[in-house]
Amino acid sequence: MIITDNLTKKYGAHTALDHLNLNVNAGEIYCLLGANGAGKTTTINLLLGFIEPTSGSAFINQLNVKDDAKATKRFLAYIPENLMLYPNLTAVENLDYFSGIAGKTLSKSDLKAFLEEAGLQAEAFQNRIATFSKGMRQKVGIAIALAKEAKVLLLDEPTSGLDPKASNEFGLLLQQLRSKGVATLMATHDLFRAKEVGSHIGIMKDGQLKQQFVAEDISLSELEQAYLNTMDYKELAS
Repeated sequence: MIITDNLTKKYGAHTALDHLNLNVNAGEIYCLLGANGAGKTTTINLLLGFIEPTSGSAFINQLNVKDDAKATKRFLAYIPENLMLYPNLTAVENLDYFSGIAGKTLSKSDLKAFLEEAGLQAEAFQNRIATFSKGMRQKVGIAIALAKEAKVLLLDEPTSGLDPKASNEFGLLLQQLRSKGVATLMATHDLFRAKEVGSHIGIMKDGQLKQQFVAEDISLSELEQAYLNTMDYKELAS
């Protein structure tokens, strides 16, 4: 569902992403770890078609993102670190609007069912997004993905700033989407959450994918050591 083939992005003399080869199948959660500037967000922006590659290719559901950017967006949902929703609209109204953009016409009961499936409490359905915590906004984002019937989910630091309870709830939602066959690529700094929810884990540095693991084949302590070994002390200190 997600493929990158020698995907490269350069800005002048700086290489932000260097010949990335990645494959995420349906029902997999691939977690990308790395320091700021490692290339994680660049990867996601290339898959979204927000920027064009210098060389190489990105594919969503076998469609080339560069050639079919609009078509690929039918299959994916994107949840950034700070999800942009309309603050003066309610959760139901936001879901109605964004599912409508995706070509879905849903009844009020359907909208509420998706919000409930995403873990939002019923008493919050008619509240304005401006009153929501980040964790609640992320649940609306998951509801949008559910309503859109997205086959691919791209996440950029979605648990940053969440308390442990909200982060755990978000992880459980990702597992539910995995059971539905959704392919997920998540950029994160959270080694624990990557190990907890990921099926595969990659470590990036300087635009390159340095190491890859099957999550069940590595312990958290081994993952932490692999991460530390990949980074130098100067980078960790920053």
